[in-house]
This record gives sequence, structure tokens and C-alpha cells, in this order.
Amino acid sequence: MTSGPAVAIDEAGQHDAGLYNADLAPTTAAHRTWGTYNYLSLWFSMSMEVSTYMLASGLIAGGMNWKQAIVTILLGNLIVLVPLLLNAHAGAKYGIPFPVLVRAPFGTRGANVPAVLRAIVACGWFGIQSWIGGQAIHSMLLVAWPAAAALPWTMGVCFLGFWALNMAVVWKGVESIRFLQGFSAPFMFVMSIALLIYALVKAGGFGPMLSKPSHFHSTGAFLRFFFPSLTAMVGYWATLALNIPDFTRFSKSQHAQVVGQAFGLPVAMTLYSFVGVAVTSASAVIFGQAIWNPIELLGRFHQPFVAFIAMIALLVATLNVNVAANVVSPSNDISNLSPRRISFRMGGLITGFLGLAMMPWKLMATFSSYIFGWLVGYSGLLGPVAGIMVADYFVIRKRRLNVDDLYRHSGSYEYANGINPRAMVALVFGVVAALSGRFVTPLHWLYDYAWFTGFLLAGGLYLLLMNRNRES
Repeated sequence: MTSGPAVAIDEAGQHDAGLYNADLAPTTAAHRTWGTYNYLSLWFSMSMEVSTYMLASGLIAGGMNWKQAIVTILLGNLIVLVPLLLNAHAGAKYGIPFPVLVRAPFGTRGANVPAVLRAIVACGWFGIQSWIGGQAIHSMLLVAWPAAAALPWTMGVCFLGFWALNMAVVWKGVESIRFLQGFSAPFMFVMSIALLIYALVKAGGFGPMLSKPSHFHSTGAFLRFFFPSLTAMVGYWATLALNIPDFTRFSKSQHAQVVGQAFGLPVAMTLYSFVGVAVTSASAVIFGQAIWNPIELLGRFHQPFVAFIAMIALLVATLNVNVAANVVSPSNDISNLSPRRISFRMGGLITGFLGLAMMPWKLMATFSSYIFGWLVGYSGLLGPVAGIMVADYFVIRKRRLNVDDLYRHSGSYEYANGINPRAMVALVFGVVAALSGRFVTPLHWLYDYAWFTGFLLAGGLYLLLMNRNRES
């Protein structure tokens, strides 16, 4: 099965310089090197990392039992898989990245708005992952050189050192990411199973590990925690649900990316989440309290060799997901602001510095600030964008795009001076509705469903406005 046409834009004048550079150009047949295994390894490597573990462990720390936590995570990932595969289609068919695809509904200039929204969220994630990696390095230093680790500035140096390592991988380009994922996915699977077995032995078997009961003593109390938690699970991959064309544009076929992702995302997330749930439950048996941060947990084992190997695994996993999920796409988004001046590499450097500025240590202070503050909050920004994209590509355009016009101001996606006002109205309406509950208590239920609220309201309003414009 073949993907859509590999479109090459004529360098002699078929594009406007302000909308085009080599990193944003449609991929050709020579670039279509990603098969099913690459997408499987993409999701396994991105799922098997610390923030996924903390997603699951946070639900346990918040009061769920292991079955409730696993079902919540699986359901959330099955839901987000739907818009993810829908948005992936255009990337595989036309070879275009997210910031170019989003020009169709928002306009050649208006596309910068959703691209920047997505980039800001990715910068926050970049900071979070860099902070986690820095913590892992610091914990390794505690094992190897306790005196140095005790110095007040050491944690900052570890943080910046891991940040620099990420920047080095970005400088090597997207093919280095494919190589890193192909190597690390099986490695992380082995290390995750080893951690699970170790916790199993220490806790005395699966019985004690998974015996922690739910703290919710009524259906109403459980649902009040469940629904915002489900929104957070969807929000976890809400960024990739938008910019997945950045990866599927390299797919050999639609079949390769659909099969790889439809299997890889829910299976990888559920398996690794089970590790987080089981090991966190084991920590309650072993230490008398549920420890949601795996770095803190490993520090409790007092076995240098085990801790050192585990920290190396954490570093590999964190490096994988940080570069693949939190640098590639915002680099393209930032490059889209001024393609002539900002390359992919420059966009990656800007992403890195913004990630530092977003103070990730505050975003990860507690499981509540991570799940209900960070994840649910930004899902209210990205859900409306996803709703508009899906409505535009599948309903308005019926999967047909004029690729040449996506790269020039005089084409069919110019709208009003490069901005589609109907998309902007729908976006603002969706974001305001989704986030209003954060500040207006009677509307808090809208915030609990922030991604769903924004997706449905923005997508529905966009269809209404576009169809009304056609009729007028």
C-alpha cells in the first residue's frame, strides 16, 4: 500500500520564501524511510520513560487502586489515538509537517498561532524531561561521589548537563532520533521488566504489591477524581495528536504508520503504566508510603549497582522522549515563524532555552500539580486546535489539499491577509470555554473535561462558520 504523492516544490518560484525552507518542504520518496517497526519503537521508546511512570504512579498516589489506574490510562490513550491517527493521515499522504498542514484551516499567517501554542507546551515538556534527567544524573552522582553530590550547585550542573546532551542530539538531525529509538526501545523494555521483577521480589509477590485498596468509598468520590484524570491521560499525548504529521511524513505508507501507531501507543502506554502502578504499590508495601517519583524510590533501595543501572535506563528513556516528542515538532513550529531565518537547529536551540525558562521544578512539585495543573490545563489549549484540524481536513476538504498553495501567500489558504478569521473565532471560543472552569467555580466541570470541551466546541463552531461562509 502506498502513501500519497511525494510532492516536490519547484525551487524556481512555486513557493514564497517566507513560507518555505528545507525542513518544512514536503518529503520526497527518498525521505520515506520509516516502516511499521519505526512507529512501534517510536511509541515504545516515548512511552517507556519517567513521566509515563509518574502518570500512573500519580493516580495511585491520588487514591486509585491498580485496576482503576490501568483502565483510566488505557481508556485515555484509546481516545487520544483517534485524533492522532486522523491528523497523521495528511502527513503520510502529502509529506508535510504540522505547521504546514495547519495552514489549511488557519491560513498561511494564522497557522503561527496554533503552532506557537503547541510549541510552548512542548517547551514546558522539554524542561520537565530535562529536569528529570538532571535528577537521575544527580542520583547517580550520589552513588558514585556522595561528597560532590552534596554541594548546593551540583543539581543545577546535572540539569544543565543533560540539557546540553539533548541539544547535541538535536544538532545531529532527525535520522539520529530514528537510530536512537531503534536501539533504546528493546533496551528500555528489558530494564522495565527488571525493575518490575526487583520490586516483586522486595514486596513479596504480586499479591502484596497489588493489594493496595482504592481510597474512594463512593462512586461519586471516584468519578470526581476519574474524569479530570481521564482528561489528563488524553492531554498527555495531546501534543503528539497535533504534530504527528511531523513523523508520519517520513512513513513508507499509510499502512505502516497506522498499524505501528494503533498497536504501539495503547499497548506501550498500558504496559509501562502497569510497571509504574505495580512498583508504586510495591513501595507502599516496602516503605510504608506510595512513592510516585521513581528517582526518589530508587534512592531508597541502598544498593549502588541496582540504582546505577536503573538511572542509566532512566537517562536513555528521558533522552529519547525529550528529543522525539519535545524538540522535533516545536523546532518545526518555531522555524515556521520565519523559515528564511530560523532553521530546524535554531528552532531546537530556542526550544531548549524556553524550556529552561518555564521552571520545570515547579510543574513537577507534586502529582497534583503535574496531573491536574499541567496536563489538564494545557489540554484546554490543544483540544480546540485538534478539533479544528480534524473538521477541516476530513469534513471541509475531504482529505484533499493543494500542497503548492500551502507554500504561497497568493493561494487558496490566504483567506484575509493570511488569516482565516473563522478558525480564530472557533479557537478562542474553544480555549475560553475549556479553561473558564479553572477560574469560575460553577463552570469547573468544563475544566475537568478541558480537552473534550475544547475539541468538540471549537470543531463544531468551525464547521458551522465555514459552511455558513460557503452558503453566503
